Amino acid sequence: MKTIKIKNSNKELEIGKIVCVGKNYAEHALELGSVVPEKPVIFLKPTTAVIYSGDKISYPSFSNELHHEVELVLMIGKKVKDINIEAAETAISAYGVGLDMTLRDIQAKMKKEGHPWTIAKCFDTSAVLSEFVLKEDYNLSLEEEIFLSINDKERQRDKLIKMILKPAEIVQYISSLMTLEKGDLIYTGTPKGVGIVNKGDVINAGIEGIAKLSAKVV
Repeated sequence: MKTIKIKNSNKELEIGKIVCVGKNYAEHALELGSVVPEKPVIFLKPTTAVIYSGDKISYPSFSNELHHEVELVLMIGKKVKDINIEAAETAISAYGVGLDMTLRDIQAKMKKEGHPWTIAKCFDTSAVLSEFVLKEDYNLSLEEEIFLSINDKERQRDKLIKMILKPAEIVQYISSLMTLEKGDLIYTGTPKGVGIVNKGDVINAGIEGIAKLSAKVV
């Protein structure tokens, strides 16, 4: 069982499924040589991929191009399906920071062959999580900066407002595709600046007002 920790509390909440949104920042889609999709790109990560700030990211032996992606992560607080935008907003119970570690070479190969790129996203240690802050304790403005550095060299920094779909819109859309349940996590996409990490690199990332995390690649 994997859980998330609540900031300034002894509470831990069990994680359900992990739903991820791809290409939710236009500049990130362009840097990958892609067009901005008409509808969100949705994929899943297993809970076995979860590790926490301070843990180590294991570089898979079957890849030569591991990339970092820092993201705002939403936690769902109740079971919902086919909801409107107002209900979607109330379904969000907490905010955190996540790393969606991606095997870019494997992803590119799978795309070229027309296959799902699950193995590029679902390997062990590919979902790094910070502690979470409850929505009732933090008012998300989307003016917050999201950022990431490798060995103290900044790689990503942008404002959450640049997301194409905002948090409630993401929850509404995903709820039209599948039931969301209490404890489900949603990775909301990464801004521009993604790139390669190597063994020995130390990743530091965060979102203003929400949380920070750190992990070493081994």
